[in-house]
Formats: sequence, structure tokens, C-alpha cells
Amino acid sequence: MSDLRGADAVVRILEGLGVDVVFGLCGDTSLPFYDALADSKQLHHVLTRDERCASFMADAYARLSGHVGVCEGPSGGGATYILPGVAEANESSVPLVCLTSDIGVEDRGKGTLTELDQAGLFAPVSKQVFSPTSGADVPHMLRSAFREATTGSLGACHVSLPLDVQGQPVDASDVHADERFGLYPNERLAPSPDEVKAVARLLVESRRPLLVAGAGTLRSGAWHEVTALSHALGAPVATSICGKGAIAETDPFSLGVIGSNGGLPWRHELVRQADLVFYIGSGAGSVTTEKWSLPTPGSTTVLQLDTDTEVIGRVYDVTAGMHSDASLGLAAVLEEVVALGASGIGDRVDPAEIAAGHEEHMERVAHLFASDERAIRPERLMRELFAALPTDSVIVADPGTPCPYVSAYWRLESAGRWFVSPRAFGALGYSLPGVVGAHYAKPEAGRVVGIMGDGSFGISAGELETLVRLQVPVTLIVCNNASYGWIKAGQKSRGDAYYSVDFGRSDHAAIAQAYGMSATRVEDPAHLAAAMHDALTAPGPYLLDVITQPLEEANAPVSKWIA
Repeated sequence: MSDLRGADAVVRILEGLGVDVVFGLCGDTSLPFYDALADSKQLHHVLTRDERCASFMADAYARLSGHVGVCEGPSGGGATYILPGVAEANESSVPLVCLTSDIGVEDRGKGTLTELDQAGLFAPVSKQVFSPTSGADVPHMLRSAFREATTGSLGACHVSLPLDVQGQPVDASDVHADERFGLYPNERLAPSPDEVKAVARLLVESRRPLLVAGAGTLRSGAWHEVTALSHALGAPVATSICGKGAIAETDPFSLGVIGSNGGLPWRHELVRQADLVFYIGSGAGSVTTEKWSLPTPGSTTVLQLDTDTEVIGRVYDVTAGMHSDASLGLAAVLEEVVALGASGIGDRVDPAEIAAGHEEHMERVAHLFASDERAIRPERLMRELFAALPTDSVIVADPGTPCPYVSAYWRLESAGRWFVSPRAFGALGYSLPGVVGAHYAKPEAGRVVGIMGDGSFGISAGELETLVRLQVPVTLIVCNNASYGWIKAGQKSRGDAYYSVDFGRSDHAAIAQAYGMSATRVEDPAHLAAAMHDALTAPGPYLLDVITQPLEEANAPVSKWIA
């Protein structure tokens, strides 16, 4: 009989897949798994203070590293708490594998403590769920989870690990792994030649083509192809929030983020002037398209490339679609475009138009970025952050107050994976734990910065202890406006009275200091530059608590709020 048990097989297969970090929280049903983890010389386990935060860490790690994110938690409440990050990753096409321990198979249906239908719980928010009922099931099911997460349309998979199964014998000859499936994407989907020809012809024949790059370009690592195709066509590139990084935003053909969150009017005008829009790895969702009004349906030829056939033509009437990996698809289209010849065709956008649009907008809002008002304007906060931030830094922005400002105004100097903001479900509380995953994904980054509102801070504050324990060199910035500002601004835009959106103003710096973290509070914009320097150069974690203008009074780059 083999000396290997189910829990040992899990750890060895994770090692074989090249996994180096697992984020999670212990529990009674996880004890055999933790025994096996403790024996590993390769796997580093990051103990979190909340299972949801473990899944957010794994999500951020996967987005930025090109590796599968792995999180784990115990049965019962642990499984229910870890669910939000699994849902976010799956809906955002982020390769993630979630392991949750469970009560023993033999104890099911007896009213056992923490019993629930894990497969039924995770199935709606996962690409696939795996439920081994014996030790022999564990190896192939775990390998299948990683293969599913990293092939085709990327996503999150769930694997349950019943307590008794963790202790059952496993055939040692079945404990192996293909390290390719610890990375993504695998088995890239190549486009059909007919689709390539149709898309390339329409691009070349168009008068003013425009590319919209989504998260799929970053998952595919297709930023070089996006840039090359843009230059070959003379076509501007706009991005969704999650596609930020698909092209260097200092490139003369880069528009930046478009849509209702972080988009700017001058960018949207160029989108409306396009006679053809090519969505690349973008679902053309409600935010990027301003609820499908950008571009106006029926007024523009629409092309779409995606690995998910259900996305292609889901909203817009697509003239030509490509079912393909972004990198392979764009490379093929570029080759065909060059063969057809695209230069000088039609009334192409002059990069000077883009530069002028950017400069004119920044002149209009310059007074906001230079403002000495108290409470501190978010634009002033952004000015001081961007001035001091090393160019090879990573920003993890919560989906509330920080997202539109960073999306609109942070100009990435290099294409690639530098920015994360969870957009599938807009879950608050992401960035504080997310910086941990970002640090492990890009330890060489100039700095990892997590920006959040005070509502988000309150949700995940327990992870301050995790940051202090790990002594990760990250910076947290809290926009302290004493409310759920996004909802309050929404109430104002409706003309409604404010209701149940305000809370007391906390001293977040004092809270961080109580956990043993260096921190400071800033109320005067004159002190912001010096405080930002300290926050970005500290050897360990540092929190900056900034008293900021309430969002309902601000000029946030959110379309429905812009006067």
C-alpha cells in the first residue's frame, strides 16, 4: 500500500505545477492538508485573517503573474466566505483554483457540523467544480482543475477535499503534473484563416478604425500585438478598465480607458467618430460601452475577438468575429493587414488629435490637480501619487472611489500587467488584501500600492496584521470621506435625499499603528508630497490616511456625474 495520502498528493501535484504560494486560512477539516503543506520545501503558505481576503490575494496574484492563483479554506463558513473571490476571478476570466476542505464523505447527511453542498455552492460561480470521493480521485481531479482554469476561456475552478479523502491512500505513480498548466494561457486557440481574412479586410477598408482592448489582451500577453496592429493601421487604442496596460498609455495612438467609469469626454468623441470598432478580448460590457451607447448601435461596424464564443455578438451586431486567443489572433490579422497594405487609407486619426484632446482636457482640470482645498481633492492626491510613484510600480485600486481617478489619469509608461481593479462584481475590500497577492506576483516592482475608500478599508482591515507579519513593502492609501461615497454620489445624481450612506470618520492611521504598521494622516494638501514620499519609500508596509473631498461633491470622471 502506498505511503502517500490524499493530502500529500495535493501538495506534490501543486509543486509539480510550479505553484509557489498558497493563500488561505486554517480549519478543523484542513488538518491533514496543513500537515502536508508544512512538509513542503517549495510551497509558501500565506496565512490570512479572512477567507475572502485569501481569494482576493490569489486573484490579484494570478492577474499580475501569469500563474494560476491558489487559495484554500476550511469547510462550512470558510467555504462561504471564500466564495466572493472565486466569483470575481471566474467572471473576470482569471485562472484561479480554490481548494476547500470538507467533512468526510462518510459523515454526509448526518447533521455533521459545517456540512453543506460545496459543489452546489460553487458551481454557479466557477468554470468547473471537482468533488473527489476517494483518495484515488484526487490526482486527476486536481490536474483537471488546473487544466480547465488555464485553457480555452480562462476561469476559476473549485476542488473540495473531504477530511477522510485527505487521509486515504493514493497510488504514487498517479502523482504527477504538467507544469504548463500552472501557467496561462495554455493550448492557445488559433483563429480560422477565413476569420482572419474577413477581419483584416474590414480593418483595411475602414476609414477611421479604432481598437478597444479588454482584459483578454492582458491574459494572453498580447500587448505587443495590440501596439503593432495599431501602428500598422494608424488606429487609436482605447481600453476597458481591466484592459489598462494593453498598450503603453504614452504611445501616440493610446486613448486610455473609455466608458462610464474613468472614461473622458474627448476620448468618447473619438470613439463616436470611428466607422469601425474592433473589440479585442473585451466583452463590450455596460461600463466600457456606457450601457451600449458607445459606440451607438447600428452606426458603426463592429468586429470582435474573444476566446468565448458566447461573448462574440452578445450585445452588438458583429460584422466579423474571431474565436481566438488574442495573441495568436492579432498576430495573424497583423500579417494579413500588412499584406493588404493599410497605410494612408481613409481619414485615419492623426496622433496629434489624440495629444490635443489629452492636453485640452488636462488644461480644463488643471485647477483640480493644483487645488489647495481641504478636504483634499482626489485629483490633488493623484498628482502627488503619480509624481512620486516609481515607473515600474503596481496599483491595486478598489472599485469604489479610487477606480475612476486611477483609470482616467494614471498614464502607464509600459504595456503589460501593472494595474488591477476588480470589475466583475465591484466587490469592496479587494485592494487591501490584493496588495499581498500583487507583491508575490511582482516582488521586483518599484512599489505595490493599494488605494481604497474608507468603506473598503473597514471591510478588510483585519489583513493589516497580515501585512505587518509578512513585512511586505507595500503602500496603502485610504481616501477618507466618511461615507459609502459612490452610492452617495449616485443618490445625488438621482435627486434623492441621502439615506444610510454615511458613517463616522475613523482614524485609519491610528488603526494601522495599533497593528504595528507605520502610518500617517494627512489633512493639509501642503503636507501631502512629503507624506507620499515617506509612504512610497518605507522598507515595510505603510498606510497613508488622506482626508478627501466627499465623492458626491467631487468632479470624478464618471459619466453620469460629470456636469
